Amino acid sequence: MTSMMRNHSNQTDRKLWHMAAMLVCIVALNGCESVTDTFDRWRGKGPQPPLPGKRISVLDNDRTLSADSALASRPILLPAPTRNASWPQAGGYANHAMHHIQVADNIQKAWSADIGDGANDEERLNSSPVIADGMVFAMDSQSQISAYNVKDGARIWDIELAPEDDDEGHIGGGLAYDDGTVFVTTGFAEVVALESKTGKVLWRKNLTAPMRSAPTARGGRLFVVTMNNQLFALNSKTGETLWQHRGLPEIASVLGGASPAVDKGVVVVPYTSGELIALKVENGRVLWQDSLTAARRTDVLSNLAGIRGRPVIDRGLVIAISNGGVMTAIDIRTGQRVWGNEIAGIESPWVAGDYVFVLTTDAEIAAISRKSGKVHWVRGLPRFEDPEDKEDPIVWTGPILASDRLIVAGSNQEAIAISPYDGRILGIVDMPDRVTVAPVVSDGSVYFLADDAELVAYR
Repeated sequence: MTSMMRNHSNQTDRKLWHMAAMLVCIVALNGCESVTDTFDRWRGKGPQPPLPGKRISVLDNDRTLSADSALASRPILLPAPTRNASWPQAGGYANHAMHHIQVADNIQKAWSADIGDGANDEERLNSSPVIADGMVFAMDSQSQISAYNVKDGARIWDIELAPEDDDEGHIGGGLAYDDGTVFVTTGFAEVVALESKTGKVLWRKNLTAPMRSAPTARGGRLFVVTMNNQLFALNSKTGETLWQHRGLPEIASVLGGASPAVDKGVVVVPYTSGELIALKVENGRVLWQDSLTAARRTDVLSNLAGIRGRPVIDRGLVIAISNGGVMTAIDIRTGQRVWGNEIAGIESPWVAGDYVFVLTTDAEIAAISRKSGKVHWVRGLPRFEDPEDKEDPIVWTGPILASDRLIVAGSNQEAIAISPYDGRILGIVDMPDRVTVAPVVSDGSVYFLADDAELVAYR
């Protein structure tokens, strides 16, 4: 009997020890403390102090692109920066190829000006400023056009283009300058030509649908794309329709639009359907067409295959990117793809020398080989204003390349300078408000248009 009681007691003790061990493990797990840490604490060593600095989740800048191993170690060589006297159209010039622009090493705020009404829940600023003939031309969220002196920001003239009975919100198109005339595309289906010195209306043209992209002017012609995917070629002196082309209709698309690119007798038009079509500027005859729609669509946004970034015509290549996840280089003569890559973006690519710099929809900026489409380097940008709770996504715009620095601006009220050679962050400048249109550069000055309608010049 005594032996049985002793055995029963031993079994009870073993159960108690097992339960105690389980409790220790549970407490250790709940406290995120390992067994080694526990023994070290008992020995008086304690856990190592944490490294100084703010903790940021590595997932905040999680990359979807990766550099090609064969290119990652190769140095990037860019052409020397050159000064551009003007920025007359969306994307700079009609072909949207601006290369490496020269500005001072240490630019400072020179002046700022209020251009009118800013962005709100119903209206938004959709057009970057254009600069020509000693003036900056800007468009506010209510389609008021104004001109400013580039030296000090003094207002020269302004004009309201919205109809008097227009009491609903609309999104405007944009601006272009050519031969003393400012051309305006509007959200109420009208193209307007203004005398650049005075703002006087020279002609108006009603089209079939509103416009959300800036026009492109070259060689006496004005090329305009409407929301229902029609391209109009207009006589820039009279507004007369010379010819037109219709793309595939698209029910839903990315907000905004892309201006056509024009060079060497060819106009390359991007449509919200993802179509990219090259036509003869004289008569609209189709030379070739391509579709920048990805075969694999993994999310709802990628189903919006539209091209919002302006295509670039550069030395015989058309370089374009779509929201649908296709970036490609196409021979402008034959329409054959030289290379393609699965990269999605709604901002215009920037070409300089043998490289293309692009901002992706995943908040990454990348340097890509112009010859092969392979990636040299990738830099992840902050994706949320509140990275811990992943709230308030940041919308980035750009890039532009000015004197050995890529400049992007964001809805977090910051502009960032990035090295084009390796992707390092070079500096950050606070903006007066959110910036959702790309900055522009002219005659050594960098211009930002913030969402509160403040135009800021740095030089």
